[in-house]
Amino acid sequence: MQQLSGLDAVFLAAEDDHQFTHVSQLVVLDMPDPDYEPFTAWRRQLADRLHLLEPLRRRLVEVPLGLDHPYWIADPDFDLDFHVRHSAVPPPGTDEQLDVLVGRLIAGPMDREHPLWVSHVIEGLAPTEESPHGRFALLTMVHHAAIDGASGAELLTLMLDDVPDAERPSDAGRWSPEDPPSFPGLLGRAAWHGVQRPGRALLLAAQAGQQVAAATRHPAVIDLADRVRRSLRGQLGAVLNVGRARDADAESPRLPATPAPATPFNAPISRYRRFARRSVSLDEVKAAGKAHDATVNDVVVAACAGALRAYLLEHDALPDAPLSAMIPVSLRTGDEPDMWTNRVSATVASLPTDIADRDERLAAAHRALQTAKAVFRATPGALAPEGASLGVPALTTLVSRVTTRTAARGLVPFNVIISNVPGPQEPLYMSGARARHYYPVSAVADGQGLNITVQSYDGSVDIGLVSCARLVPDLRRLVDLIAEEFHALHSPDGS
Repeated sequence: MQQLSGLDAVFLAAEDDHQFTHVSQLVVLDMPDPDYEPFTAWRRQLADRLHLLEPLRRRLVEVPLGLDHPYWIADPDFDLDFHVRHSAVPPPGTDEQLDVLVGRLIAGPMDREHPLWVSHVIEGLAPTEESPHGRFALLTMVHHAAIDGASGAELLTLMLDDVPDAERPSDAGRWSPEDPPSFPGLLGRAAWHGVQRPGRALLLAAQAGQQVAAATRHPAVIDLADRVRRSLRGQLGAVLNVGRARDADAESPRLPATPAPATPFNAPISRYRRFARRSVSLDEVKAAGKAHDATVNDVVVAACAGALRAYLLEHDALPDAPLSAMIPVSLRTGDEPDMWTNRVSATVASLPTDIADRDERLAAAHRALQTAKAVFRATPGALAPEGASLGVPALTTLVSRVTTRTAARGLVPFNVIISNVPGPQEPLYMSGARARHYYPVSAVADGQGLNITVQSYDGSVDIGLVSCARLVPDLRRLVDLIAEEFHALHSPDGS
């Protein structure tokens, strides 16, 4: 049995009747031969690997009265057939039909009586030149409480093979379920955590204050935070086992102005979704960055800014002020005791949507991301997962609801989420079927009706956009504009 972290629990608390916080992967694969049976092959592959796929075996156990964060247990009633489902697109099996189906499949909540994931095997896709026997897709949806972007990419590599003729694991499918904990046991754990929580909050507040003070170079505040932290560590450190090294002083640049300017997609969302995707060459993106002395992430943000500018101009809705983006930041070091938990924070960057020239826009994106990184280093953003752990679930839920309602009234801290997740650069396989593309499928929320996520995989940059169907109904136009921006940044004449 393992307790969810506070940040894991936040993704549960954020859900309601129209906001769902599962994150998904759409993998498009080649049929290796005309007689291949994707559903049978995928179900067998998952059954053989369940001992490696811990997030797929765990279900929630809620604490009575919401007195503490829930727990994961290895589901004693696990039913693989509940989770693996068979779908298809009708003829002619176009990519647009697949995107429409994905938008429909992600537009609903997970069943919390089961482990929080579902995988759809989608058949009927038309063949292409590189896939003469046809194609199929795997849409795997996993709740954000169980994984973040980096651990989701790791999960995919465990679900698939790195060679087309991989052997069946020797310990295939061997894992042990757990009995649910007792009611008194859960209450006892909640009581002990309740005793610990105030001390942890004081220590974390002192550490955060010290970090902010160091960034602002205010000697009096630094000294106060140091003295408070030393005092608390002496009294509570043995019980709470805390004490962390501090980062060096850093300048504290200004964040983009808040609230962010109004756009059509910063409004309350419906429960209906749109999904759209494209792929561009990773080599082209790297070449564009090299030509402009920029990083891949700079190019991604500049392409998104250029596409958003063009899209909003077409809708006569471009604000005079630049838009801003929330940029997720992975906190993973590789030394985590549990990789299947959220280790992510975020920073906010200004998007140069107010700049018409493409090269100037890329340079501005580079500067904005440098500022965002400096701001993140200068503030206690890395403490976000620990800060989230201090809240009682009932209070966390209330805060989450108030935050989204405030955002829905137009007081948004940023306009859009833009995430760039590095993925495997060697091809992956499923029972001999080669995975050609790996598209991320993320989530939206009230006030944030558009999400742009890109994932690099096997020489491609695979772009996945999710939107509220009411706020951004023409999502395919926006993803086309992003692909055009990538190509233009790579083209010598910028066309």
